[in-house]
Amino acid sequence: MTFQSTTSSILHKLMQLYTILEIEHLKQHEDFPYLLEIREWVKNFLGRPHPNLGRPGAVCPFVPYSLKSNSIRLVVIRTKDLYPEQLEEVVGRYRSIFLGMEVKEQELAINKAFLIIFPDIDERAYQVIDNVQQKLKPLFVESGLMIGEFHKRNESPGLHNPNFRPLRSPIPLLAIRFMVEADLPFLLSPTDPHLRIKYLEAYLKHFGHKFTDETKFKNAYQALASAREELTAIVR
Repeated sequence: MTFQSTTSSILHKLMQLYTILEIEHLKQHEDFPYLLEIREWVKNFLGRPHPNLGRPGAVCPFVPYSLKSNSIRLVVIRTKDLYPEQLEEVVGRYRSIFLGMEVKEQELAINKAFLIIFPDIDERAYQVIDNVQQKLKPLFVESGLMIGEFHKRNESPGLHNPNFRPLRSPIPLLAIRFMVEADLPFLLSPTDPHLRIKYLEAYLKHFGHKFTDETKFKNAYQALASAREELTAIVR
C-alpha cells in the first residue's frame, strides 16, 4: 500500500470518535477492548484522587466534570502501516476536528477532550508518541490547545510531586484539550528560547485580558521577557 493510499484510508475513519457513554454499546467492535481499558483508566486514575499526587482532587481536575458532561471522545488509530509523517498528519487532522466541533454550552468547553489511542505501538516504540507530541505541540499551542503524550514509560513528573508520574497510561495515547491558565508550567519547559517565546506569546495572546489569576499573568510576561533576553544574549 502506498504512502498516499494508507493515509487516505486512515483519514477516512477520522470521524469515528466515541463518547464515554457510547463505548458500552460497542461490545462487538474490534476496538472495544482498547476503548474499554482507556475508559476505565480515565475513570479510575485520571478522574480520582491519588495519594502521591501532592494536592487534593483528581489527578486531572477537569476529568470529573468531563465525565459528567460526557465531553470526552475516544478513537483508536492503527499505526502498523503508518510512517511517522503519516501519523503526524493524522493527529494534526484531529486538531482541526477538535476546533471545528461546536460546544452547545460554552461553560463546558474546557471539559472537552479527545483521546487518540494507539494499541499497535509497543513498549519498544514509545518514542514515536513522544516525537509526534513534540513535533505538533507548537501548532496546537498556537491554536489555543494542548496535546499530551501518555504511555507506560512516561517519566514526566507531577507538578506537585516530582516522584509521581501522572502521564502514564495502560495503552499509548495522545490527548487533546483546550489550553487553560494552569498550563503555564508546561509552556516554560523548552530549553530552546525560540520555542519558549513562541509558547508564551501564544499563551498570552490566547488569554489576553481574560486572565483570572493575576499571578500567572505576571509570571508569563516575566518568563517571556527572560526568554527574549536569553535569545538576545545567544545572538550576541
